Amino acid sequence: MYCNNCDIILTREVRTTMKYNIGDIVECKVTGIEAYGIFVSIDNIYDGLIHISEISEGFVRNVNDFVKPDEIIKANIIDISDNKKHLKLSIKNIDYRDPSKMSQIEDSAHGFELLKEQLPFWTKEKINEIESED
Repeated sequence: MYCNNCDIILTREVRTTMKYNIGDIVECKVTGIEAYGIFVSIDNIYDGLIHISEISEGFVRNVNDFVKPDEIIKANIIDISDNKKHLKLSIKNIDYRDPSKMSQIEDSAHGFELLKEQLPFWTKEKINEIESED
């Protein structure tokens, strides 16, 4: 492995002391959203950026369509700046949302009951409207 910032080739021993490795999937928290990407916090030491080009294979019109602030997501490490404690990340081609952490709509005790109760009135109203047009 080559270290971009120090112009040396890292030995196997040095690589194993690093906390993260390229290809690892890490859990992170969205800390900021900009037009060009998503800022995340991985732990108390490392932070990261998911560049807009690493969000989706398709065209990304709005980064906010993919994540929300404070959301916990998973990301794939594509590059590491260990001395700066910064990770370049990707959410392309991975299931980056944990279904158990996504907000879910709570079922109402009434469900469709309110609509069911109103349907006869709406139907009668519409029939009267149509008949009055003739």
